Amino acid sequence: MKPTVLMVTTLLACAMLTAPGWAQAKPSIVIRFSHVVEEDTPKGLAALEFKRLAESRSRGRVQVQVYPNSSLYKDKEELEALQLGAVEMLAPSLAKFGQLGLKDFEVFDLPYIFPNRETLNTVTRGPIGKKLFEQLEARGIKGLAYWDNGFKVMSSNAPLRFPEDLKGKRMRIQPSRVIEAQMEALGATPIPLAFSDAYAALETGLVDGTENPPSNLYSKNMHLVQKYVAVTNHGYLGYAVIVNKKFWDGLPGDVRKLLNDCLEEATRKNNLEADKLNRSALEAVKKSKKTQVIELTDAERAVWRKALEPVYRKMEGRIDRDLINAIRRVGENSQPPLY
Repeated sequence: MKPTVLMVTTLLACAMLTAPGWAQAKPSIVIRFSHVVEEDTPKGLAALEFKRLAESRSRGRVQVQVYPNSSLYKDKEELEALQLGAVEMLAPSLAKFGQLGLKDFEVFDLPYIFPNRETLNTVTRGPIGKKLFEQLEARGIKGLAYWDNGFKVMSSNAPLRFPEDLKGKRMRIQPSRVIEAQMEALGATPIPLAFSDAYAALETGLVDGTENPPSNLYSKNMHLVQKYVAVTNHGYLGYAVIVNKKFWDGLPGDVRKLLNDCLEEATRKNNLEADKLNRSALEAVKKSKKTQVIELTDAERAVWRKALEPVYRKMEGRIDRDLINAIRRVGENSQPPLY
């Protein structure tokens, strides 16, 4: 009996499936990646890029499930969820580590601590950033990368150009003792609220204003309920990509290397796109004609810097002074301010 084409094809298929290199793929390693912003923000896009790279390069061995916009956990819940192993990966703002007693991370919240992006990059990519990440390990957390989201603007429903314009205003902030002190130095009342609750708080008048990079403000439609935005660039908002340390240490070495490589590429993309997205968001806010965008002169921004200087003295006992001085030395050796 002569073999049919169907029989030959079936035999070949079976041989290929049992041959070396054609074995069935190993079960997926699932990484739940939770964050609190929209997908069209720098962090949201970087998370999707990491997912794309990790899944394609691992050929199905790794599956990254991204949960944006607080769809899995809100600000106050996510760090505890990570430590408990209920989620594997997060990218919280650097200010949130103060909740874990890691106060040195609040150095990123100090007003005008970074005179330009060169200083910022030197800090996050060098020994200072690495040393800060080492503090996380005692809390069961592994720091993998710093993601940029840019410099913040002030927004309000009242005319806004000088620090005294915020006097008496209720300002939504993310939980941070440094940002609280910043608002108090400006005569405002800080109201800590989850990012997902910010729009409703502005719309209902629970708060009068807030601070955000333009991409966060625009993606959440805050410009629709804020009449004025001042481009103060007074503070920095960045994120740390972190994982549950037990989960990370339990991964095969080749998978850890692959994920690190993917994350490095996603980080480069994030940091390149952050400034572009913030510029385009600010232009979109202007074009909406719902919000008046106020561009400050160098002299006007110097007034803000002077008004916020007392925050440093107030935080001296909270944030390591040597750390603050180390960052300031980096700034002194960098290029002139870029904003």
